[in-house]
Parts: sequence; C-alpha cells; structure tokens
Amino acid sequence: MSETGEDKPKLLFLAGFGDDNSQFAGLQNTRLAEIVDLQLLNLPGFGAPPLAGPTTLASLGFFVAGEARKIGVEYVVAHSLSSVIGSMAVGFPGSPLKAIVSLEGNLTAADAYYSGTAADHATPEEFRTAFLARLDARAETDPHAARYRDAVARADPKALWELGCDAKAFSEQTEPGNILQAIGHVHYLYNPDNLPAESIAWLEAHPIPRTVAPGASHAIAVDQPEVLSDFLLNLFGE
Repeated sequence: MSETGEDKPKLLFLAGFGDDNSQFAGLQNTRLAEIVDLQLLNLPGFGAPPLAGPTTLASLGFFVAGEARKIGVEYVVAHSLSSVIGSMAVGFPGSPLKAIVSLEGNLTAADAYYSGTAADHATPEEFRTAFLARLDARAETDPHAARYRDAVARADPKALWELGCDAKAFSEQTEPGNILQAIGHVHYLYNPDNLPAESIAWLEAHPIPRTVAPGASHAIAVDQPEVLSDFLLNLFGE
C-alpha cells in the first residue's frame, strides 16, 4: 500500500444501526489512517439527509453503491446491520465494490436485537423514545454506550424506525449471513462472546473466511481502534 497523497488506497466504512461515522473517528489516529484514505460514509438519515423514499436495507445499499462509484472505492468495511447493506451494495449490478469486511455483521435474525425491536412500535417517535431509554440504561455500566446513544438521538426518527422494521422483516425471511456469503469476497471479524448462539451455529455451518478478535467488544472501532487498524493492515497487506 502506498502512503502518499492521491496514491493512498481507499476504504469505505459503514456504521451500524442508528450510528454515524463518529463510530470510526478513533481510526483517524491510527497507522491505518497514515496509509489508507478512510472514507467514513454517513448513511441517509444517519448523519446525512434522509432519502426521499422509504429507508430500507436495499435503498441504503443502492445509495452506498452509488457513493462508492463517486468516490472510486472497491472495498467496504461494515459494522453490524450495515454488513447487510454493504453486502447488497457489493451485489448491485455495476457496483465498483468488490469485497466486504464484516465487523460482527448480522448473520441470523437473532442479531437484530436492537433494530428488530422497531417492529414492536407503531410510530417512529414511540420506537425512538423506547430505544433511547434502553441505551440510557446501558450507558450506566458501559462508558461507550453514551456515544452510541447520542448518535441514535441525532438520527432521523422515521429512517431509524423504517430501517429497523425492514431489518426485522428481512431477517425473518432470509438469513442475513447468506447474503454475505453469496458475495464470495468477504472476511468476518468477530469475538464469539458477542454473538448469539444462532449466529455461532451459522458460522460453524458456513465456511466463510473469518478472524477471531479475543476480548473485543461489539464496537471494536470505538473501543479498540488500534486493534482494528492492525487487523485491516494485515488483511490488505501493509
């Protein structure tokens, strides 16, 4: 990899459900940022203006594919639910994206433990209020939850609710991991302690390339940006 000016290779980053590109801010102070042009994309409704139409996994995937074409980037690093969005973006005809690195991306319906609860609420505001209350409680014991809570509070309520409802419906019809596997060029980074039993079973049954990150939290980019930096440099070849 080159380290100079316009020759820097690009990596596209997608934050998880309800989050924005602040999730990856810590990477800007790592070795990765010296070597790679970090494209920290905000999704519509989540740091960028919401879409004119419904916010769904597919509509966001189409948006990502379009942005990747404008940026000129071939590789995407996606966290959690955005792993599904990134996978769809790779699969769109004409997409410049060739491969995805999934940071504990959704593999089964059991992974939609946040997004899937949107379907339990009748309105965007009802879901937003309940979700923020849940994150407030988590922040009492998790110092990094406050950052995530603030990102969710900044998100467009309608986009948040629509995406959560779509994620729930999609995951009940199709195992998200199957979309990831179908790409053919994927690498999965995870700590088994963070995954539900259903997703561990999926990994055992599907031989996708993967790396275990012992002791990492679900938000590795926030908690351990240096670890993520070293992993990506090793994966792509420093």
